[in-house]
Amino acid sequence: MISVGIFSKTRLSEHLKSTKVDAKGAVYLTTENGTFPISLTSLDPDSSTVDFPKIFSATVENRENESALWHESQDDMLLTYFNTTFNELNKTEYDAKVNQKRSINDAVSKNITVVLENLLKNYEKSQLPTHGKGYPTVVQTNILIRSMGPVSELDMDYSMDCYFRQYWRDTRLSFLGPIRSLSLSIKMLERIWRPDTYFYNGKHSYVHTITVPNKLLRISQHGDILYSMRLTIKAKCPMELRNFPMDRQSCPLILGSYAYSNQQLVYQWQNSESVNFVPGMTLSQFDLISFPYRNFTFTRREGDFSVLQVSFNLQRHTGYFLIQVYVPCILIVVLSWVSFWIHREATSDRVGLGITTVLTLSTISLDSRTDLPKVRYATALDWFLLMSFFYCIATLLEFAGVHYFTKVGSGEIVIDDSEWEELIEEVGGDAYAARQLAARRRSSVRSANNYSPSLPAQINSSADSNLPQVQEEHPCVRLTMERTTQTENRVPRWRQLLYCLAGDDQYRRQRQREAGNRGHINSVSHIDKAARVLFPASFALLNLFYWMIYAFTDDDFAWSDNPINRV
Repeated sequence: MISVGIFSKTRLSEHLKSTKVDAKGAVYLTTENGTFPISLTSLDPDSSTVDFPKIFSATVENRENESALWHESQDDMLLTYFNTTFNELNKTEYDAKVNQKRSINDAVSKNITVVLENLLKNYEKSQLPTHGKGYPTVVQTNILIRSMGPVSELDMDYSMDCYFRQYWRDTRLSFLGPIRSLSLSIKMLERIWRPDTYFYNGKHSYVHTITVPNKLLRISQHGDILYSMRLTIKAKCPMELRNFPMDRQSCPLILGSYAYSNQQLVYQWQNSESVNFVPGMTLSQFDLISFPYRNFTFTRREGDFSVLQVSFNLQRHTGYFLIQVYVPCILIVVLSWVSFWIHREATSDRVGLGITTVLTLSTISLDSRTDLPKVRYATALDWFLLMSFFYCIATLLEFAGVHYFTKVGSGEIVIDDSEWEELIEEVGGDAYAARQLAARRRSSVRSANNYSPSLPAQINSSADSNLPQVQEEHPCVRLTMERTTQTENRVPRWRQLLYCLAGDDQYRRQRQREAGNRGHINSVSHIDKAARVLFPASFALLNLFYWMIYAFTDDDFAWSDNPINRV
């Protein structure tokens, strides 16, 4: 007996209309006014009319208060009862279905256990699936690469993270049952045969084990086996760095059986898309141009072995090296040419600038070689650095030549600060007149030393007050000098160069006399004038040849005849 509230006829009729349940049975309603047995007959919820007196027939013990029993405020209690009753009916049906499904799953699980026990009862895992059948076992392979890099030039290797899958058929593991394929625990791998695949050029590879070993084993009804694992492979990549950093590299991945020859085990790529990449995968230093793959036979001392190869053809990015090496080197070389416009008497300035540029290039060269192996040949970057070194050192040597011709060959007169101030005061502040006066005085001293041995010894002193007296007492000195300069012959420039290189003392004195007569003090050197044109022009021409040779000549990728010997 269930105690519920009182329903109005109208609301109960509406509730039964909206409830699609076949209501049959009896219900006893206990209230404050008494107990009411209610008989329930079948109710069709789709019927438009409900004969309410046929649904409820009640024997009321106390009929005096019958009108108060159907009070509207008690209707919700009966609604709650019917909802609870119908939910219990639905729950019962659901539990029945769950129990039925559970029993089916238990039966299937028992069937799988029986199937596996029967499969492995007489199974010999040391024998190939085609043992004794006269043909080799075929293992099909595909690779999905998740990420690739870094590619190391120093160690000549590369790394990649991939899903490595192998397929083969073992008819000893075929079965019949309601399930087409079984996904088994990796513990089953220890109980069945599997190929002994290894990477010929592998250096350090491992299977991911977090949180569990990343392996998958699946067996179909026909005995087809899928063995998949997630690997990180570090493999050797022999590199040719002659064109570095405008080079192209081909990094192979070679795999095959360690012990089984091609008469026992044959490897094949599964289809035309056996090597694939996760969408959006990129490399930091390279562009992946292509990744061809092939099957071939490798001959070892133990026999012929089936081998698979995929080559990752890479093109290096040159942007980093342009910004970090090439552009700074070009700017440093151009900076060294500033010395051609610096006064040739500024020895410390020009030498300091040249040495600074050479040391800066040395630092850049050392930094650029830190990530490169010590190969026996020069790379393209090495040639460019050597060319930059040559121009910076040639700038220093050019100034050495200018300094030599200035001090020894040209007879330039050096005037210290104290003497210059005296000359400026003497001529009234005219710098040009001061230089001319200095030239005349030095020329008079040299002429007296060379052509008038009867001059007193005090003429050789640097006292400026005695120089006019020398000219007055010995007027023949000036005449002799003028007569000499008027009758001198011009020497060809190539012979002048030979005299200067040989250090000819007679030619040196002749040039000193000529410079003193002309008064050319602090003049621009002819070597500097030529260097201002020759250095930039030759450097631009060499750069043009350099980039035409290295940047615009691409070598085609080709399969190696024996790639395993290279790695």
